[in-house]
Amino acid sequence: MAVIETKNLTYTYPGGTKPSINGVTIKVEKGDFVLITGPSGCGKTTLCRCFNGLIPHFYQGELKGEITVAEMDVTKHPTYEMAKHVGLVFQNPENQLFALSIEKDVAFGLENLGVPREEMRQRVDWALNLTGIYDLRERSPHEVSGGQQQRVAIASVLAMQPKIIVLDEPTSFLDPLSAEKIFEVIHELNQKLGITVVLVEHRLDLTAKYANHIIIMDEGKVCSDGETREVLSNEETRLIGVGIPKATLLYQMLKKDGVNLSNVTPLSSEELAALLLEALKPNDRS
Repeated sequence: MAVIETKNLTYTYPGGTKPSINGVTIKVEKGDFVLITGPSGCGKTTLCRCFNGLIPHFYQGELKGEITVAEMDVTKHPTYEMAKHVGLVFQNPENQLFALSIEKDVAFGLENLGVPREEMRQRVDWALNLTGIYDLRERSPHEVSGGQQQRVAIASVLAMQPKIIVLDEPTSFLDPLSAEKIFEVIHELNQKLGITVVLVEHRLDLTAKYANHIIIMDEGKVCSDGETREVLSNEETRLIGVGIPKATLLYQMLKKDGVNLSNVTPLSSEELAALLLEALKPNDRS
């Protein structure tokens, strides 16, 4: 069942001379881990703002086409109502942090929903532990590093446990190792709780292995939309300028050079290593 569906969605910001997204038609199924990527300025962030109602309720502009999220017409439901079903983590964490302590920031959404105090405490502690910032809970969010602020923003959304989590480059301030840990947490939530994840990210080396569905955008339009391995195997994807995982590129080079490898395209170094080990095994001649 589709939890996000758009049909010919087109949006132009106030004063804009051309649409930021143009004729976008996509479908995201319940429980999907979707990766949205493409060159800078291709419309990824604008599309994310449509998913929770910031467009058209906060950013006015001109919206055409259809968009349904969690069985609701986004154009007819206010942002505060959409927030019960869709959690959005912004690229810049300072845009969503305002409380006097990290703990209060993470609890803010739950307080607004009227969650019972004991359950709120459990969910806040759970989110703080998952993101590795429990020891910082009494600190002001404006006294910690950019990477730690990003963890706070992620924790505040995770605590809400929405049906859909949309993350717009949520680890841009984190080093690769810290980012990897966050992506593992998000993947675990997707697998164990069935939360639908929509992730905007350039670093496909870190994220492609988690996604079962990828959407590639360019100049406001969807260029490719489908199963991750299949889309990243296409030559057209590389020509758009998408950062294809290095393991995938090396696999393609080895295949062209005649190395006998499985036809399953690897998305990570671990998968490529396994394929190479399999190829190096001696043939069973018995």
